[in-house]
Amino acid sequence: MKKIINTENAPAAIGPYSQAIEANGTLYISGQIPINPETGKIVEGGIIEQTEQVMRNIEAILKEAGYSFSDVVKSTCLLSDMSNFKDMNEVYGKYYSENPPARAAFAVKELPLGVMVEIETIATK
Repeated sequence: MKKIINTENAPAAIGPYSQAIEANGTLYISGQIPINPETGKIVEGGIIEQTEQVMRNIEAILKEAGYSFSDVVKSTCLLSDMSNFKDMNEVYGKYYSENPPARAAFAVKELPLGVMVEIETIATK
């Protein structure tokens, strides 16, 4: 059975998708971009500030669904420029200090709303 996960503590979807879907003990979190859910605006600053906001958004969705970062098994990181990889990786690593998930990181031509980073996440219990 499929369950829609939605929280006001993460940005609302900006298109026809859900923040997350839980199915058969697995949580699929849509790609999160650095929108502050309180203001509805992209956070100011560079890749460090944007990655921090993305990770806070992921954390809010995980919490709403009853999961934590320790349940994450796979992440996909999309970057607008691979030169931001090192700084993104340092922020990301703070959230996965033990037993980090499998991960892929790609540079893409463009991301929604001109952001520098988007991360999608899969967690399981």
